[in-house]
Amino acid sequence: MPQHRADPSYKPHSAHWGAFSAAWDGQTLSVKPRAGDPDPNPLIENFPEALRHKARVTTPMVRKGWLERGPGADAMRGRDTFVAMGWPEVLDLLSKELQRVKDDHGAQAIFGGSYGWSSAGRFHHAQSQVHRFLNTTLGGYVRSVNNYSAGAALPLLPHVLGSLDEVARRNVTWEQIVEHSEFVLCFGGMALKNSRVASGGVSRHIERHSMQAAAKRGCRFICISPLKSDLPDEAASEWLPVTPGTDTALMLALVHALVTRGLHDSDFIRRYCDGWSAFEDYLLGRSDGTPKTAAWAAPLCGVAEQRITELALALAGKRVLVVVSHSLQRSEHGEQPVWMGAVLAAALGQLGLPGGGYNYALGTLAHYGRRNNAVPVAALPQGTNGVEDFIPVARISDMLLNPGQPFDYNGVRRRYPHIRLAYWAGGNPFHHHQDLHRLAEALRTLETFVVHEIAWTGTARHADIVLPCTMTLEREDIGATSTDPLMVAMHRIAEPHGQARDDYDIFCDLAERLGRLDEFSEGRTSREWLAHLYERTRKALHDQGLEAPGFEAFWQRGELTLPQQDDDGGLLRAFREDPVAHPLPTPSGKVQISSPTIANFGYADCPGHPAWLPFRYAPTAEYPLWLVANQPHAKLHSQMDFGGHSQASKRSGREVCTLHPAAAGARGIREGDIVRLHNEIGACLASAHLSADLREDVVQLATGAWYDPATDEQGRAMCAHGNPNVLTRDIGTSSLAQGCAGQLSTVQIERHEGLLPPIRAFDPPSA
Repeated sequence: MPQHRADPSYKPHSAHWGAFSAAWDGQTLSVKPRAGDPDPNPLIENFPEALRHKARVTTPMVRKGWLERGPGADAMRGRDTFVAMGWPEVLDLLSKELQRVKDDHGAQAIFGGSYGWSSAGRFHHAQSQVHRFLNTTLGGYVRSVNNYSAGAALPLLPHVLGSLDEVARRNVTWEQIVEHSEFVLCFGGMALKNSRVASGGVSRHIERHSMQAAAKRGCRFICISPLKSDLPDEAASEWLPVTPGTDTALMLALVHALVTRGLHDSDFIRRYCDGWSAFEDYLLGRSDGTPKTAAWAAPLCGVAEQRITELALALAGKRVLVVVSHSLQRSEHGEQPVWMGAVLAAALGQLGLPGGGYNYALGTLAHYGRRNNAVPVAALPQGTNGVEDFIPVARISDMLLNPGQPFDYNGVRRRYPHIRLAYWAGGNPFHHHQDLHRLAEALRTLETFVVHEIAWTGTARHADIVLPCTMTLEREDIGATSTDPLMVAMHRIAEPHGQARDDYDIFCDLAERLGRLDEFSEGRTSREWLAHLYERTRKALHDQGLEAPGFEAFWQRGELTLPQQDDDGGLLRAFREDPVAHPLPTPSGKVQISSPTIANFGYADCPGHPAWLPFRYAPTAEYPLWLVANQPHAKLHSQMDFGGHSQASKRSGREVCTLHPAAAGARGIREGDIVRLHNEIGACLASAHLSADLREDVVQLATGAWYDPATDEQGRAMCAHGNPNVLTRDIGTSSLAQGCAGQLSTVQIERHEGLLPPIRAFDPPSA
């Protein structure tokens, strides 16, 4: 049923963190969550102050040095002033530059950057818009594959079980957990700040109450993380404060305890698994001389031998769900815990059972643990990319700094292309990439860098041409995703700020200048595209004999409830019930406990079965603390860091880092002190918060603070605002996946004694 809004000034809208309605009177923005959401996400409170904030880009801007000297590598990129320019002039300039690069170097010299989180709308999805533009007007672009969230899991899981979507989105639901699960092993936890977000939106946040209901029934949640806060209080969890990066060792010890006592499900392994014998040789130490016992794992993991054994014995014969969070695979050898989680679930014989088995990334996004819709939700088609070159998404700096050099990826040796122009719309790599000083140096090698942005992020400040685009509240769209039954008519709440324009309109004008308007727009306005995309859903509803209102009727209603599929357990349930009729999409059709394919790749950093591989970068006397650079709780990634909710989470205008009282006391650090975190990569300032709910050898500093480079009194570079990615190392997870390894780093921390530099991250650059 449609929502009836008592106040007609409120109009429906949607964001990745929830469906809501909003009202704008020209001065003040008011927002309220959708009625019926049991646990609304407070991130919508970032909108009111963000809508007209001084950080917004209000007019097209061109970097002075690029305007004066023309395209080319430039050490001033990121440090220069900007010149305001009118829309016709800047689009003329940009279209000529795009044509120059295409004519002189081909489409393979253009990198189509961007990330998919800029809007919950299915049409004004910035990544789709820029990719469609490059495909239809220039013939293609060098693309990136995978993402920063699951860069190791995405290439690995098809070798072991199936695609990430099958293992994460169509598997165990919260309904099953509430009814069936007896144990949920949460490797990396299931923090609500993550599971309250979904690309495309979410209408009901059910995770908190589902954990509470399952725990009340008697389900035991085990939080296996250096941070106790990685599970909410409602889960009534038991905390195993494991050493960062040692989850694979702990899982190996659990399986060893089961196997050596005959408590593993050997019948399940024989019928449903392939490659057990090679793995068992490693597990029992026959292949390397080291049995993976609880005594072996205890000093690595920081968990007592007896506690490991007790947990293993408690799992035998129970309905056990194994969950591995995205965070665990964002580190060195990140493929290993993802693979080993599947092996642990297989050894317990739990795969495919209601409320049991292995659900990778459950609790990481609101997509996971839910039923899938029974009708499709259309997305903007991106056209055909005529360029074959690609990179793993987190290898952007490597590509720009090493054109023509080889790299390994998923069994193939490739070469980095030579990129002359990068086009970014939606996304801020100065949030999600590692070693930001190196990223800045890499971007300075470009001839031209183009960015569409709503605000002056670090990425926009490093661009040559910055085009102001509308915020989601300033345009119409359709909010929908395949795992939520609500489709939202995202009404425009406010007029565009300054000279901001929709990405689509900008690309239409560029396409017209390049003689390819019809190919890009197909003759449709934005509203006509919305009706066109909606039609696919309407037709599917009609074909099922369900209510199927036309587009205008849907728009007036404001929302539409979609039917959902049965909770059938997906691919793994079907495989368990009939492995002959429903084999897994793996080489053997079974669970690959070992993978001959991966073994044949010959990667020392990713062998043919899951294994414990020591970190190259572990704490030392110089940098003795683990840094956990996890996701923030007051914003999505770095979006609207200038919003009121995000700003309220800071102290003295800086991001807050958490450390144990013992670590603080040894360094003379007190609650609220401004501290300096540093290593050989860089340094940043933050405000110290003391808590016993994390390991003594860990300091936690969330990502998301806008990059704010400064220099201290000793001439040392740092981020004054508290961005931890000045401290994370720009390395791949392994040769297999080359994923982002930025979750963990090593640092020293000390009181900051000097003058405090001002926070300038939200000040527009000089003109």
